[in-house]
Order: sequence, then C-alpha cells, then structure tokens
Amino acid sequence: MTKGLGNGSPRELGDVVSIIGPGMKITGDCESDGTIRVEGSIEGAVKAAKSVVVGKDGLVVGDVSTQDAIIAGRVSGSVTAESRVELQASCRIEGDIRSRRVKLEEGGQVDGALHMGANVQQSSEGRAKTAEVTKAKQAQAG
Repeated sequence: MTKGLGNGSPRELGDVVSIIGPGMKITGDCESDGTIRVEGSIEGAVKAAKSVVVGKDGLVVGDVSTQDAIIAGRVSGSVTAESRVELQASCRIEGDIRSRRVKLEEGGQVDGALHMGANVQQSSEGRAKTAEVTKAKQAQAG
C-alpha cells in the first residue's frame, strides 16, 4: 500500500512517522499505520501498526498498542506490543505490559503485571474468563 507525498514519490504507509512534539497536548485517541513518536502528551489510546516511541519527556495517559514499543517517558495505561517492548532507564509505566520480548534497563520503573510469551494479544473476553475462573477457584478454596 503506497501513498503519494505530493512530490511524485510513493512511500509505504508503514514508513510514516507521526510526531507529537514537545509542548504539544493531544486529547483523544491516536492511530497510525506507521510509527507514532510522543515527545509531548497524549490523553487517550495510542495505536500504531509499526511502533510507538515515548520520548524521555513524553506522557501517554491511555493504553498503547503496537508491534514494537520503546518507552523512555511515562505511560499511565497498559502497553501491548506484539513483538518487543524496550523500557529505558528513565521510563515509568503504571499499567500492565504484554509482549513476546521485554528489555528493561536498570532504573526503569513498572507498576503493573508483566505478561510475556507467544500469546500476548489475549482478548479482553479471554482475560474476563480467566478472572472468572480465578475467582471461582478462590471461592472454592476459601
């Protein structure tokens, strides 16, 4: 899938980088077929087909969903990456992380559960069913 850029050169949509610059604040969900780089702040869900990069001063208050995520700033919400999550030393995550692979640099902070492995895209229906089973087992044991 290609899109012209006005200068006659087609470009893959996955190559597009959308930048939320320093001092910029977005209220609402953001979605891209390429990469979203957050240096400002977003209050809403962030979904990118290729990658999401949250810079050192970046803030996302909402869920992040992508192929690859690199977090140096703050995310208050869950982070789901189909392939890989890199949590840099300056990051602060307040929410669950789901990914096949995770790299956490010393100093990075995570306040939430970490789910790693092949089945990272467990549906909300699947999570609800797991929670029901867990509650039922606890009720039987108690």
